Amino acid sequence: MALRIGFDCDGVLADMEAGLIRQAEALFGEPMTRRVEAREAETPPPAAGDPAESAPDNAAPLVKLKLTPGQQRRLWNHVESIENFWQTLEECEAGVVERLGRLARERRWEIIFLTKRPEGAGFTAQRQTQLWLASRGFELPSVYVVQGSRGRIATALGLDIVVDDRPENCLDVVVDSKARAILIWRNRAQQLPAAAQRLGIGVVSSVAECLDILVQIDSPAEQPGMLDRVKRLLGLKETAGA
Repeated sequence: MALRIGFDCDGVLADMEAGLIRQAEALFGEPMTRRVEAREAETPPPAAGDPAESAPDNAAPLVKLKLTPGQQRRLWNHVESIENFWQTLEECEAGVVERLGRLARERRWEIIFLTKRPEGAGFTAQRQTQLWLASRGFELPSVYVVQGSRGRIATALGLDIVVDDRPENCLDVVVDSKARAILIWRNRAQQLPAAAQRLGIGVVSSVAECLDILVQIDSPAEQPGMLDRVKRLLGLKETAGA
């Protein structure tokens, strides 16, 4: 049976943070990159229930930038005025979309890309995302613009695995669905949320590492059930009986 995998876009495949930093620098005339670096050095990860953690998907880079609410509104109004802004983003990891597309073809994976991008000038957010993915080597991408819990979406779409860079989205998946969640956590210097492994959320440092694990999960030589393989390969076997 083919794996059904949901991939978040921004922060996983597309580097929205760099794109927003560029636009913030153009808009406010400040060295935003240094501001982000300082923010990451001085700030611990948000605790459960922290407003930063419960903010919508597209707010995460703005939290790092330490923008005021007024500056956030100005930035998003500016971004939404840019023709086809979502097509201008770079990949978080060069070549990873093409590799994902190739693996999906070879292994008959069913991939659904999840995004919460706001609408703006030009094509719809869905179409911009489709064109962006296709231009980087993933043919005929299925893109779902999400509303609400990622876990309920995972259940509705019958997903086996969801890959995301936001701990709260992964938490939604493990609480509200039977899917497994894989968290992309690139900054290993930053402390992981304490509940991540306790709740059975697998953690990797890159999409490339995630794809390596997905290939192993999908290996026909493996005998246990798919979910058991996910837990074992992500170091979660001990949590199964917890």
